[in-house]
Amino acid sequence: MNEYELKVYDEIADWKRKMKKRSNMLTRASKKVQGKVNGMIPDKVHQFMTDAIKKMVKATLTGSDYMTKRNQGAGLSLQQKDGLLTEKLDTYRKTAVVEGAGTGAGGLLLGMADFPLLLSIKMKFLFDAASIYGYDSSDYEERLFILHVFKLAFSSDEKRKETLETIENWEKHKQSLLDVDWQEFQQEYRDYIDLVKMAQLVPGIGAVVGAYANYNLLDQLGETTKNAYRLRLLTTHPPTL
Repeated sequence: MNEYELKVYDEIADWKRKMKKRSNMLTRASKKVQGKVNGMIPDKVHQFMTDAIKKMVKATLTGSDYMTKRNQGAGLSLQQKDGLLTEKLDTYRKTAVVEGAGTGAGGLLLGMADFPLLLSIKMKFLFDAASIYGYDSSDYEERLFILHVFKLAFSSDEKRKETLETIENWEKHKQSLLDVDWQEFQQEYRDYIDLVKMAQLVPGIGAVVGAYANYNLLDQLGETTKNAYRLRLLTTHPPTL
């Protein structure tokens, strides 16, 4: 085990503590309000949203897989893979900032278009990450892992802890995972970004809010993705002392 790998172990331990840490009071209060609002929404509406996001995500997965270069991290050390991922994140983050500013400046109509556009940016980044760390995203199992990483980045405290446990023990859990709970997936994601993105629809400040929100959302996804894949690599192929 080299010096960098020892450093990564420490970083992963810090990250896991952060993932298990309780959210602040404002976030918890917002989640309670969102939970009450969701409870008032008819089941048919929930089902419509679930089906819509399921189709949107699956279309994005197909497109991202088609556009992703295979084995981007072939022959690279863990440190080099991390460096390449950081470069990719910087590119996607800039794209997300431009997209957020553009849709935010356009008011309500373009603000609504931000959801699928930002989703496609996030998914494409995740597919590149899988390729960098040596996983084939054309495999169904790897797509499930990608969706779990996405869910880990954008979920409530309870679901985040559950998802982290699944990712920590992926080899054990993957055989029993036939599909994603799509209703839970879309509701957790919507609840997570609603508060962040709502001000993007306000005329005059939408562009600034959209750019700032997208920057931070990509940052959150980048940190989660890097550590999830590093954790998986070091768990399944631990370096020798």
